[in-house]
Amino acid sequence: MKTINHWIGGKPVEGVSGHHGPVYDPATGAQTKQVALASAAEADAAVAAAKEAYATWGTSSLATRTAILFRYRELIDAHREEIAALITAEHGKVHADALGEVARGLEIVELACGIPQQLKGELSTQVSTRVDVAAIRQPLGVVAGITPFNFPAMVPLWMFPMAIACGNTFVLKPSEKVPSAALRLAELAAEAGLPDGVLNIVNGEREAVDRILAHPDVAAVSFVGSTPIARHVHTTGTANGKRVQALGGAKNHMLVLPDADLDLAADSAINAAYGSAGERCMAISVVVAVGATADPLIEKIKERAAALRIGPGQDPASEMGPLITKAHRDKVASYVTGAAAQGADVVIDGTGHTVPGHENGHWIGVSLLDHVTPDMDAYREEIFGPVLSVVRVDTYDDAIALMNASPWGNGTAIFTRDGGAARRFQLEAEAGMVGINVPIPVPVGYHSFGGWKDSLFGDHHIYGNDGVHFYTRGKVITTRWPDPADSGINLGFPRNH
Repeated sequence: MKTINHWIGGKPVEGVSGHHGPVYDPATGAQTKQVALASAAEADAAVAAAKEAYATWGTSSLATRTAILFRYRELIDAHREEIAALITAEHGKVHADALGEVARGLEIVELACGIPQQLKGELSTQVSTRVDVAAIRQPLGVVAGITPFNFPAMVPLWMFPMAIACGNTFVLKPSEKVPSAALRLAELAAEAGLPDGVLNIVNGEREAVDRILAHPDVAAVSFVGSTPIARHVHTTGTANGKRVQALGGAKNHMLVLPDADLDLAADSAINAAYGSAGERCMAISVVVAVGATADPLIEKIKERAAALRIGPGQDPASEMGPLITKAHRDKVASYVTGAAAQGADVVIDGTGHTVPGHENGHWIGVSLLDHVTPDMDAYREEIFGPVLSVVRVDTYDDAIALMNASPWGNGTAIFTRDGGAARRFQLEAEAGMVGINVPIPVPVGYHSFGGWKDSLFGDHHIYGNDGVHFYTRGKVITTRWPDPADSGINLGFPRNH
């Protein structure tokens, strides 16, 4: 059985801990590989390699960095089909969805190629007589990223290209469930000319994560995952003096007003709730239907859901693949049965879905719940699967109050033809990303991605300008080239003149 090893100092490194984890094909349920799980000592080795590389990479020219990043961009583009196939084999998402993930990650590599523009400093001349002040940004040193299973390529690409473009070196801890795409990205970076040790990968579980969070040579940590783990990462990392951005979970609402285009709203609800089998932090999991909107909208969603093709991600006919593990599949199914027991109407029950020829895969069909109320588990908890809840309210004000009472604030959307309502919503919605007739408002690369409330712990969003600021620190330099008239003793507080 193939073993996925670590990547330290520019080469694959076999695990020495002796511990391995299984890697499954979710479509068949069969173990296809094993992954080495790092001990604290192996995490230390990765940090040491990054620290050694920083001695030269941190002072390398912008021209050197961008030349490598431009080559890296071309290599990812040339290998996008291969990377997408690795994602599908271990995550299960359909190939077209995996290709989209690679494309969105590639946007951030392209953004990193323009780092000279983003790192331009500021200069004020003659702030006082013969005194100039400059502001620059410099790298932090060794930084780390901890990434989730649902985007094995995109989320790492949201982190390390910007970090290394800024002059840092990087230690990546990807999800042990989906290790191959990250390893291939590291191999391509080496092929592009990235020096040994600038990008390192350690696969592992909590032991590796906790060592990264405590390591004195790690200056900053980026994280994407569930809210409880995000809170742990932020609390532990900051307690150890690190800069931390920890993106957590979500319960994204989609508000549909009576004047909305219901065909567009139904299409969008299907795409945003069931794409990637709902395993997206930006998935729509709650439709808030105002007034008489619910009944016709539900009928349209039912009609579209019945036509969805569920099957292996490698099959071009498939529109939705399996869930990542059997345990997760069973947990998602429990929310559907639990909702029925708590009084919701199960309009579509996908818990019994199977795929002929792949009976042992981690399959679940799409589910649609109506008359969901805020006290039900299906509403209160992040399901992370293809389950869409419909909550009925009477007015826009009821809807915005419901949505803003949620502990999460990742993304949200409104569907309406009313410009005034849309304007109110974009200002009143307590979420970091807002869509107007756009169900998954993931920003383009030159803006920043991040939520509010329990969807983000830390002060910085990821990529965009926030990413540059997160991976650098400011320095202000005051310069004077004096002439003889400037000499003399003066113990007063300096004043500009």
